[in-house]
Amino acid sequence: MTAALLSVLTALLCVLSATAQPEPQKDFNLQKFSGKWYLIGMGSNAQWFMNKKSWMKMGTAVYTPTAEGNLDVLVTSQKPTECWKMHQLFDKTETPGRFTFYSQVWGNKNDVRVVETNYDEFALVHTIKTKGDSVSVLTKLYGRSQELRPELIQKFQQHSLAHGIALDNVLILPKNVECTPNAA
Repeated sequence: MTAALLSVLTALLCVLSATAQPEPQKDFNLQKFSGKWYLIGMGSNAQWFMNKKSWMKMGTAVYTPTAEGNLDVLVTSQKPTECWKMHQLFDKTETPGRFTFYSQVWGNKNDVRVVETNYDEFALVHTIKTKGDSVSVLTKLYGRSQELRPELIQKFQQHSLAHGIALDNVLILPKNVECTPNAA
């Protein structure tokens, strides 16, 4: 009886840790976070991600603070025949390092948290996406360069797994030809 109870409690603890929402980095500095980042890794438990993960490649994101403390975000990625770009405004919240936005394209609410960054090397970003009753998680690993230390990649993978993303849905993206917003 005790072993069965222990198994149930262990399973419950695993579920709770996978659904716990990470907090943004303490003392987050918006100005230091701004600038260009390479998207090194992505992970998600969303169906759209599972359908598209086979052709995903490295892209860039440029984060530009606004006067109001929001983040203007430009994401680009070179596709076979064009430079794809997406522009979004992340609205600040009362918590530094946490932003929200609504995607008109995908019809979902996004709660974005910069979980950890050292500003000049890497950033770990955790997004909770809500569309109707469906909630999914998207994790991203950014680097100021296209290469990151193995321990940072491992940190990203561990974070993703701890938040309910299966290992085969945690990707380190292949390098890609960089496109610039001017060419987009």
